[in-house]
Amino acid sequence: MSKAFEIVFNDEYLIVVNKIAKILVQPSPKKEKYTLTSLLGKETGRKVYPCHRLDRETAGLIIYAKSEAAQREIMREFKQGEVKKKYIALVKGKLSKKKGVLEGRIIDREGKIFGERPKQAKTIYRVLKEFNNFSMVELEPLTGRTNQLRIQLAKIGNPILGERKYAFRRDFAINVKRLALCAYSLSFTHPLSKERVNLEIPLPQDMETFLKIHMDRSLFFPN
Repeated sequence: MSKAFEIVFNDEYLIVVNKIAKILVQPSPKKEKYTLTSLLGKETGRKVYPCHRLDRETAGLIIYAKSEAAQREIMREFKQGEVKKKYIALVKGKLSKKKGVLEGRIIDREGKIFGERPKQAKTIYRVLKEFNNFSMVELEPLTGRTNQLRIQLAKIGNPILGERKYAFRRDFAINVKRLALCAYSLSFTHPLSKERVNLEIPLPQDMETFLKIHMDRSLFFPN
């Protein structure tokens, strides 16, 4: 995907796009000129409304509405836990259990600065594959805290490869250029038809290439 996003679903009411990493969804206090929202609005020639967040460092699926009414309905679904999101992360080392739940009170770095209180966060996970120095993990967040997956994985000693905010570069035996995290699966109820929409995308090319290289190595250097 050469540009900032690819449209994967589009009708009268909603657009779902696959965004690349390193681009903001909405402007920060720095008032960035180019964001996913501004670029999508320019391409479609209309105002679009983001229905949830996706971290700058994270690639993957994000829902936009074409009206404030549709935006409110999707945001309600998120609040009620009716939207199902799944991520793939490449994380440091091996998790102590192959599947389980990450649960506890967390707060992101900016929240600490502004004196916010830690909030309860919950994520279901399962290990998909293990390599010599890292693991491939599927994550399903049941809450939507800022940087939730990044913080929870760092707290258990398995930070996401490429993490620079909640881990140090020296913590990793393997260095990657960006955060190895992708929101690859999304399921929600359409606000008008009330039918379930299920979307899934392949991993970004850089993550796919990284995995292939290490899969090939594992054939010669088994665990």
